[in-house]
Amino acid sequence: MSPFRASPGFTEKWEHFGFEVADGVATVTLNRPEKLNALTFDVYADLRDLLAELPHRGDARVLVLRGEGRGFCSGGDVEEIIGELQKMAPAELLDFTRMTGAVVKALRECPLPVIAAVNGVAAGAGSVIALASDFRLLAESASFAFLFTKVGLAGADMGSAYLLPRLIGLGRATELLILGDKVDSAKADRIGLATQVVPDADLAATADALARRLADGPALAYSTTKVLLTRELDMDLGSAIELEAITQALLMKSTDHNEFYTAWTEGRRPKWTGR
Repeated sequence: MSPFRASPGFTEKWEHFGFEVADGVATVTLNRPEKLNALTFDVYADLRDLLAELPHRGDARVLVLRGEGRGFCSGGDVEEIIGELQKMAPAELLDFTRMTGAVVKALRECPLPVIAAVNGVAAGAGSVIALASDFRLLAESASFAFLFTKVGLAGADMGSAYLLPRLIGLGRATELLILGDKVDSAKADRIGLATQVVPDADLAATADALARRLADGPALAYSTTKVLLTRELDMDLGSAIELEAITQALLMKSTDHNEFYTAWTEGRRPKWTGR
């Protein structure tokens, strides 16, 4: 547990999605299968708050995002969100769009590696949540749809126009964000949107295996790498090299680096502690 956390206790029960931590692996399960796990105001708010809390709990080294039932996440709930937005004043709408963006910002700034296990559709906000994850494991039946323009909104939403070109290039991102067409798993794999595509029946086991590898490995090295990848996106080369030099010098004094050397000299596997 972090000694720098605030005084209120950690939240143990999240009402608007499933949440559990087991042996270093935190799992969020979007659990509105009858709505293809469509997001509500409460789900957005709880995801934002959980992602802020998670690094300070001390019991998680990796986060897995899953969807219950036939899909990962179909985006904002048409009845519970889009209908309500029609009644709001501009200031309220800005509060909402800032909240949705805060979820993506929190995903990128959370030092834990995040795995999105995408089963079925990831559309709208669901596609951006998967995009903002560090690893996107896709079932063969999975698909993406950045469909914001199809509902008359900008294809640039929740940071998608920042993240997507950096992942798949400007040309492909322009196609996906302006046209909003469905992207099946084969195309997602081909253009670099998928980390891995597996048979539907293997998705859960593949996600579990990757989560286990990350949880059992040098967690400090993994988290630091993610932080630097995020921070260096907009740095010049000289600044990035200097940041990496300082960081690497600090990690050379870490317990894990010392454990690597001790294990190497003793001819055994390292026992990582994430410190």
